[in-house]
Amino acid sequence: MTPIRRLLPDLPVEEDPYAAAQAALAPLAAVVRPGDRVAVTAGSRGIHDLVVVVRAAVDWLRTVGAEPFVVPAMGSHGAATAEGQVEMLAGLGVTPDSVGCPIEATMETVVIGTLPDGTVVHHDAIAAKADGVLLVNRVKPHTDFRGPVESGLAKILAIGLGNHEGAASLHAGGIPSLGAAIEAAARLVIAQGKILGGLAILENALEQTASVELVTVDGIAGVAETALLQRAGSLMGRLPFDELDVLVIDELGKDKSGAGMDTNVIGRCWVHGIPEFESPSIAAITVHRISKASHGNASGLGLADVIPARILEQIDLRASYVNALTSGAGGARRSRLPMVMEDDAAAVTAACAMSGRRDWSALRLARIRDTLSPHELMVSPALLVEAGDRFDLEITGTARDLTDATGSLGSWGEA
Repeated sequence: MTPIRRLLPDLPVEEDPYAAAQAALAPLAAVVRPGDRVAVTAGSRGIHDLVVVVRAAVDWLRTVGAEPFVVPAMGSHGAATAEGQVEMLAGLGVTPDSVGCPIEATMETVVIGTLPDGTVVHHDAIAAKADGVLLVNRVKPHTDFRGPVESGLAKILAIGLGNHEGAASLHAGGIPSLGAAIEAAARLVIAQGKILGGLAILENALEQTASVELVTVDGIAGVAETALLQRAGSLMGRLPFDELDVLVIDELGKDKSGAGMDTNVIGRCWVHGIPEFESPSIAAITVHRISKASHGNASGLGLADVIPARILEQIDLRASYVNALTSGAGGARRSRLPMVMEDDAAAVTAACAMSGRRDWSALRLARIRDTLSPHELMVSPALLVEAGDRFDLEITGTARDLTDATGSLGSWGEA
């Protein structure tokens, strides 16, 4: 395996996300009153500058006389407990010290109303009592569905702040209807008059902050958020190969993607009623550990084909299954257990054997750390030949064995 990197020139980068967030919030000075208790949302995983942007929002709210606090907005994550969600926030770096304000968490909700199809819309009880709510989230393509609004401000409002009951309610109708349900539920909550607006974070292909922008309340679940989604899709990182026999993924986790692995990167959705991706096409996928920040939540592991046995010791079944059941059809296939082999080497060998490639000298095998970094890879000799003809790929190291003498994945650095 030889290390290579995809060259990504001229990526937009926000050099000072803190200042950008504060500048973006300026129009809200007219609607925030001194003494207002304002809830600031946090909860999505893998956002590079989440702590910086939340801290900027908290500091700005104080400058206009408000009393900010953070509320977890993550649906059923953290095993659907307030304590678990506070723990997950800490794993993301969001603590009272890091953001400069208290964190108030509950699983209790208030019912805002019912959608025409009977979906009950829940809203976090603490946020509902606040004088205002400021949404903070990254806008990006969703891992389960396509629509004018996917992952972003409307989702963290409708599902994140819906807590366990709200997330389960919206997912119960099936993934094909989820996008429309998120939009309708978000608008229903907005109609209560407590939502101030949202700070939307866009990230580039290296997961760096590309932009921090204010979406006014009338643009949430609307045209403004749709425009940001389109921009986010154009910035997203992807694998540099459309066809692979085997993809080795070092780590899966809720801090990487809501689905553990970003389905947009691996080209697998596996949700009933949702069309599969046209590319990339990957015959077999191996996953080799669950991130510590996931706290045992192995949601999305079923997207892989083979795993080493030690992963079984890393799984918290309750956390994983609560997440899977809450996501409804989105959890049915993704919560299944892949084939289990004794170690990393055996897992990769099994994937190669099931890839459909008779001649292993032609095997198109790639390794990535996680789906947040698909631009950095190790590739087999067959892919290295192709990489040599590509102007957008560079070789970054010398060839080395994929696994070591103990059967474990080898180092990414030089031997």
